[in-house]
Amino acid sequence: MSVSVMIRRGDGPLAGRLKRAARAALTVHLPVNRLTRPAFALLYRSHVAAREGLLWAGRFFWNEPLFRSRCAAVGPGLRMEALPYISGDGRIVLGAGVRLSGKSGFAFGRPAPHPPELMIGDGTFVGHACRFSVGRSVRVGRHCLLAGGVQVFDMDGHPLDADRRRAGDPTPPGQIAPVVIGDDVWVGAGAVILKGVTVGDRAVVAARAVVTRDVPADAVVAGNPARVVRTLPRPGGAG
Repeated sequence: MSVSVMIRRGDGPLAGRLKRAARAALTVHLPVNRLTRPAFALLYRSHVAAREGLLWAGRFFWNEPLFRSRCAAVGPGLRMEALPYISGDGRIVLGAGVRLSGKSGFAFGRPAPHPPELMIGDGTFVGHACRFSVGRSVRVGRHCLLAGGVQVFDMDGHPLDADRRRAGDPTPPGQIAPVVIGDDVWVGAGAVILKGVTVGDRAVVAARAVVTRDVPADAVVAGNPARVVRTLPRPGGAG
């Protein structure tokens, strides 16, 4: 049997030595001990500082100015990370202290007769990969918490009629209905809020819930379609 066949089959003394050498190579690392630890710790801190500095510069000189140019109004204290993806034309109005974590998406339908409008209230947090699809109006209240992957639609996105979809027609006005999310609402990761829904103040929408109808204030909803599973105590008294 040739040496090449022995190595390919993984048997024989040479193949065994090669395997041991490969495993040993995978465990080799630079020594971190009493002498080298301070140097590596300094390099680590320098690496973090440089990375954070570059990210800050990107936000300050590029992401934020570009995003602000697409907004009708932005309150003080905006904090954002990546540049949101915006498709279509619409009015974006942000209150004070809004935080956009990660990369969000804002999609606007064709304006008819007025530009679609997205409003986000003071102190609201919008998590990574949240998406707003606006044909007329989506309003998010103050001090809300939208976890990652939340989707809010005030329209179907396409006509229900197949012929009109094939023709590339926009969503008919009758298939658009505003969405209103009250103050202090918590929407869990991956939840979907559909057209025409009003979510009451201080309500909680569980992760992955699909909200198709109004949610009362101080209620917890879960499931698909979402239903009330618990009522929370109202401020100032028992619920």
